[in-house]
Amino acid sequence: MKISFLCILIAAIQPFLWAGAAKFGGQRSGTRYDNRAPRDTLAHLSGWPQRANWAQQNSFEAFPIFAAAVLMAYAAGVPAALIDFWAVCFIVARFAYFACYVANLATLRSLVWFAGVIACVRLMCAAI
Repeated sequence: MKISFLCILIAAIQPFLWAGAAKFGGQRSGTRYDNRAPRDTLAHLSGWPQRANWAQQNSFEAFPIFAAAVLMAYAAGVPAALIDFWAVCFIVARFAYFACYVANLATLRSLVWFAGVIACVRLMCAAI
């Protein structure tokens, strides 16, 4: 069970990692980060730093569903090994999602995004 809880922590941290990549990448490509207007700075990125920012936004959106799915499964008494399996699948899918987003592999990105959704649905169905 500790693995799935660790996965919740990793999923909670991912958006901040992706934001850091976007900010760092923007500075390397000539967009100076302005902490007084961070959203405006991130909105004016282009190329892979912009896609890293979009991945950050999507990671914030995906987190509550994943955390709820893990906690639902835990509360329902689903076997820990099954929860851990799907939680790890979700995390692997989210790292692949980021890599595909930054690499501009749109179709593959959509497929790994869907794999993450499937992991959440499997956890929720196991809880039911």
